Amino acid sequence: MEAKDGRVSTKKNSQLVLRLDKDERDAFVQLCKELDTSAAREIRRFIRAFMKEHSED
Repeated sequence: MEAKDGRVSTKKNSQLVLRLDKDERDAFVQLCKELDTSAAREIRRFIRAFMKEHSED
């Protein structure tokens, strides 16, 4: 998607909602902070790697 000034927009347009144990979520978020990353970034990275691994070429 291209913005009016010609730059490509990086705005995300969908969400994935999931449920998990609060303690597990909190531990994951804390570990991401310790590793100087975000939970969302790591989940996106997992999804991309999973899709690449299982894609039909």
